[in-house]
Amino acid sequence: MTTTNSPQQLEESLGYTFKDKDRLKLALVHSSTHKRKKDGQAIDNERLEFLGDRVLGLVIADLLLKRFPKDTEGDLARRHTALVRKEALVRVAQKIKLGDHIDMLPAEAAAGGRKNAAILSNACEAVIAALFLDGGLETAETFIHQYWQEIVEEDPTPPQDNKTALQEWAQGRGLPLPIYKTISQDGPAHAPVFVIEVMVKSHTPQRAEGTSKRQAEQAAAGALLKIVLDKKL
Repeated sequence: MTTTNSPQQLEESLGYTFKDKDRLKLALVHSSTHKRKKDGQAIDNERLEFLGDRVLGLVIADLLLKRFPKDTEGDLARRHTALVRKEALVRVAQKIKLGDHIDMLPAEAAAGGRKNAAILSNACEAVIAALFLDGGLETAETFIHQYWQEIVEEDPTPPQDNKTALQEWAQGRGLPLPIYKTISQDGPAHAPVFVIEVMVKSHTPQRAEGTSKRQAEQAAAGALLKIVLDKKL
């Protein structure tokens, strides 16, 4: 199994010293290690991911309620979705160099595992759970506020959900729902590039790319929306 940095370096980035070092250690064990207890139970960070996702969701919801008191429920929901999804978690994981600390098989590391978005986002959730279990909600909240505040402040307007907007536009004109098609998927596993095409009956299909299908679909929907709205069709 391999890691490239010490837990102490990670604790400095987290701004917290663990009372139970095993909690942080477990949060960094990727499932590829195949470590198991005597009873056969897997020793990895997957169960902590589950908890960390919920802790992150709660803290972000509370943060948004206080930061945007005039937002509607829908606006808050779109902000929340953007802040707890994989892309945000990966940004934070990269900032604290989390990939350097993940315990994984050498083969996984050689294949780009330390830069893999899914591995990084899952480990980040697991670390949030470890902070919560070791230091309580306030400790997890301090970490989340420190690293997510910048993302929250990047755009004062709620994120646009292009897919929902395009769907509503099509339904409002009695058209079938938009159809999304994956045109290509290139690049290494840790940095894929998807090209997605969206089609709405009687309109020219539009394509866009992104580092995830969701991102590419949103971009493609936005491109088609711009055309049809500009034409006022």
